[in-house]
Amino acid sequence: MFTHMKDLQFEAKPDGPDAAFARRLQEVLGGKWGEMTVANQYLYQGWNCRLPGKYKDLLLDVGTEEMGHVEMIATMITRLLDNAPLSLQDAAEDNPMVAAIYGGSNPAHFIHGGGGALPVDSAGVPWNANFITASGNLMADFQLNVTAEAQGRLQVARLFNMTDDPGVKQMLRFLLARDTMHQNMWMAAIEQLKEDGLEEMPVPDAFPDSAELTEQFSYTYLDFSPGQDAAQGRWASGPAPDGKGQFRYDHSPRAHAPEPVLPPGDPRLYGTNPGIAQGMVNTVKSKIS
Repeated sequence: MFTHMKDLQFEAKPDGPDAAFARRLQEVLGGKWGEMTVANQYLYQGWNCRLPGKYKDLLLDVGTEEMGHVEMIATMITRLLDNAPLSLQDAAEDNPMVAAIYGGSNPAHFIHGGGGALPVDSAGVPWNANFITASGNLMADFQLNVTAEAQGRLQVARLFNMTDDPGVKQMLRFLLARDTMHQNMWMAAIEQLKEDGLEEMPVPDAFPDSAELTEQFSYTYLDFSPGQDAAQGRWASGPAPDGKGQFRYDHSPRAHAPEPVLPPGDPRLYGTNPGIAQGMVNTVKSKIS
């Protein structure tokens, strides 16, 4: 059950309108790594979680918090659009700088949204539910959540350097602080899964009947680049992070199967097939003769 508090988690009020920055801010609202994505991702992971208790609470708590971030950013975008010029003539009446800001605005903010935020990214592409992942495997999901928070922090930090508005910057500081907590939190949750003996890798590192393939391929780094720079990496020698094997380095990977030769295609599918084409020519020639 959800309830809505009228108060925001943190102030979302710019010092002045800026329609062009409102367009940029849409990225951390409705972009691939925006707040709409992480809010829905964490909630669906929580709803799909089959472990009652701390893990389910963790997912639903953070998903609910992220919904609050959606509201904050939508509010900020709407306020940035207040009193924005609606035509180039209106913009030019003020000064060239305002005209430039008008040129960088998103017309859909006014045509579709009536001067409000939209569920789109900074290019105006609608938010897509395919952005979210809720696999049912907590280790796999938590690792993706670390990535989502890292990308979110990166985008917030970039936006911070694209505005001089003190009010906007203060909200971005808050979002960066919370995303920092969330990224560390998901990394801690990964370690907690290991301590609880629930997960080590997102899926089995090998099937029971694949000992030979495991020995040959599970811990071998295949270098397909010139030189041997990759051999200096932590991934080319020493113990693997899962504690089950030793990394090996192979500078000259070899093929393990011959070149594939496919059988003739189904003629009913009209694919390009030299064998069938030649056969049809021979058939035609035989009929003519």
